[in-house]
Amino acid sequence: MTRHEHREDEVRRMLEFPHPQVPRDLAARAVERGTRLLHRDRAVRRALWVLLGVAVIAFAVWASVAEPWRAPPVTTPPLEGW
Repeated sequence: MTRHEHREDEVRRMLEFPHPQVPRDLAARAVERGTRLLHRDRAVRRALWVLLGVAVIAFAVWASVAEPWRAPPVTTPPLEGW
């Protein structure tokens, strides 16, 4: 018996028995949970965008102060003992 046939037999056995009763408030609970998940996902997405914006602003401020694109000044060690 292949794996596919085994699964078919298992599904047929499950369908032979009477179906369990579904709670009356199942749809309402599902909608409530879905709404909660959407609100949470939206809040997380907003927080990540705010964090990204803060990081970009912090980088811009650091770059304008530190000016990392400029070459460091050329300094030579003092000549002693000539």
